[in-house]
Amino acid sequence: MINNHVASGQPFSKGQLLMSGLVTKRFRVGAICILLLPVVPLSMLAQTSDYSLFWHPSSPARNESGSQGVPASELATILGTVTGAGATVSLNGPNANDVRTVTTSELGFFELADVAPGISYRVTVSATGFERWESPLLVLQPGQREHLDVDKLRIEELRTTVMVTPETSNEIAIQQVKVEEKQRGLGIIPNFFTAYNPNPAPLTAKLKFDLAFRVLRDPFTLAGVALIAGGGQAAGNRAYVQGARGYGERFGSNYANQLTAIMVGGAILPSLLHQDPRYFYQGSGTKTSRALHAVSSIFLAKGDNGKTEPNFSSIGGDLVSATISTSYYPEQNEEGKTVLEGFAINTAVHVAVRLLQEFVFRPQKGTVVDDTGKPAGAP
Repeated sequence: MINNHVASGQPFSKGQLLMSGLVTKRFRVGAICILLLPVVPLSMLAQTSDYSLFWHPSSPARNESGSQGVPASELATILGTVTGAGATVSLNGPNANDVRTVTTSELGFFELADVAPGISYRVTVSATGFERWESPLLVLQPGQREHLDVDKLRIEELRTTVMVTPETSNEIAIQQVKVEEKQRGLGIIPNFFTAYNPNPAPLTAKLKFDLAFRVLRDPFTLAGVALIAGGGQAAGNRAYVQGARGYGERFGSNYANQLTAIMVGGAILPSLLHQDPRYFYQGSGTKTSRALHAVSSIFLAKGDNGKTEPNFSSIGGDLVSATISTSYYPEQNEEGKTVLEGFAINTAVHVAVRLLQEFVFRPQKGTVVDDTGKPAGAP
């Protein structure tokens, strides 16, 4: 433009002169900057805020793991889909603080971009109410796009522990009696009056009668009475006549002995005196101590209050049974029999039973009920 004006011989206007001066100054400044650029230290550029254009410290692809300066074309990507929205996807690097998280989209899609290659990463997916999903270790190649096959998240399993405790000691005692009514020595002999729990709940009067009637109506009890009557019949005891009538009388008297001894000593007196009619198994210690424990149980009982006291129930039951038995024995058999002899026989039988309960009979596995109302050994 300037040359055209000069060639034409036309003078410059003031505006044209001002514009020409500004253009000339700008070209001069630009030329100076271009000449000085090679001598500017590179460290000055690194200290400027514009350096963030080349590296962002929050990206796992360019962290302290040694992946700084990775070209953008070599950065990898991890993507996948999770059933359901709102899941949290975490990219965990080799360092504890090298963690990056994203949230899945409405369709369950997620993408972790700018992941540095050659570094071990693990991806985890978590969501409320679901089990945590975890990938194997991932080492990506430059520019790789890794698609994770995330299984459908499994619903988190709830573990609830429920301890059922009966409201009253009576409910505990009912459960214990139900277990005791299934106890049998050698698999056949009723062992209902044995307590394998050292501190069972006290029995109510009803439960004491229930145990007594359970023994009296048990098939083994009836079979035992029948066997004893048959033995007397075979021996030809003159106290009874022979034949069916004599056998019936023997069976009736023997069963009456059992009934009076069990009902009086195991139900009536224990209810009136508030004593526990059961035998409390020791199961440990020397044989002598166990034998003394078995024999002493005839004379010492545990009260419903848990205290040890004289066993008036057992002693009184044997004595009452011996006294009543004289009323239904044949007259010719009353001579030579006394109440004291009957009492001694009943007591000796009880001692023998106690020794069997301590040394021969064993508790069945899982049949002991503790004070929480749950069978011992149950999960």
